[in-house]
Amino acid sequence: MRILISGGGTGGHVFPAIAIADALRALEPEVELLFVGALGKLEMERVPKAGYPIKGLWISGFHRSWRWSNLLFPLKLGSSLFKAAGILQRFKPDVAVGVGGYASGPTLYLAARKGIPTLIQEQNSFPGVTNKLLSKYANRICVAYEGMERFFPADKVLLTGNPVRAAISESKFTREEALEHFGLDATRKTVFVVGGSLGARTFNQALAGQLERIDAHKDVQILWQTGKLYWEDYKEHPVATHPRVKALPFVDRMDLAYRAADVVVSRAGALSVSELMLAGKAVLFVPSPNVAADHQTKNAEALVRQKAAKMITDTEAVDLLLPKSLELLEDEEERRRLEKNIRQLAKPHAAEQIAREVLNLAKAFKK
Repeated sequence: MRILISGGGTGGHVFPAIAIADALRALEPEVELLFVGALGKLEMERVPKAGYPIKGLWISGFHRSWRWSNLLFPLKLGSSLFKAAGILQRFKPDVAVGVGGYASGPTLYLAARKGIPTLIQEQNSFPGVTNKLLSKYANRICVAYEGMERFFPADKVLLTGNPVRAAISESKFTREEALEHFGLDATRKTVFVVGGSLGARTFNQALAGQLERIDAHKDVQILWQTGKLYWEDYKEHPVATHPRVKALPFVDRMDLAYRAADVVVSRAGALSVSELMLAGKAVLFVPSPNVAADHQTKNAEALVRQKAAKMITDTEAVDLLLPKSLELLEDEEERRRLEKNIRQLAKPHAAEQIAREVLNLAKAFKK
């Protein structure tokens, strides 16, 4: 059996795709898997590291505001359609899976036109443009939030939750082992600040302005993912080089980072929310203001209403990110309540459920 998985651009697309691939391999060890991504994007690095082959398309988005790069869009789209057609012709997948992002558009569209069964996986409460366009061609649409029938054909929608890497959902490492991995002190409480795979300017600005507060809290240490976009700006900053701060451009082992943390500060993207549910962490969400339909705020508010998380706005974060984190860190009772409530919302079998849907599609169309 051959399965093609396409999409990416950010960790929110790439890591669910890898989780689906891992689940497929667990269910069907002989399955052949091929990824198709966008050249220069995160998937071209992360997918090979996960042990899977990937082909890259020369594709990027069309910006709503005027940019010179928009003039290249028709050329990039034509190039990607041509290359995707060649990949499909050579690989001959039994099913094509799209996880959102630029590369999945031409790949899934052509797969559907060729009669190959297709499944798309939508991580967010407000779907991306690519998945909305592809939904009319898809045989099955796996979603993480209720009520997605307002965006997609109801008879195709299946509520599965978001697939999360097994390393996070099945982590067996102790807190002490996790802290040792990052060179952190097991006698101190830990705040993990993570602004997504590319980083968050607001988070970095918030920490960079808090040297005196960090100095004053001797029993606290900070694990700080700056994001690769901002690493050069912050790697020699006094906060980044502080003895109780471990600053990194990117955290490869999120399972260990979550296990090490007593409190997590995070954006409220779909993948982050799902991972934090499974990790069972007390979290302070700072939703990104730069997303379609402000869906990160909706994600965070859903958890806040269920007393499963705390939230501040992006505009408040420069002043309040660290103070609110420390306040939660010191309130043991509230932390335990948040951990219990967020863990109850987890869907630990999403990747396996999606993988079974993929295999069922393959078998149904082979009959």
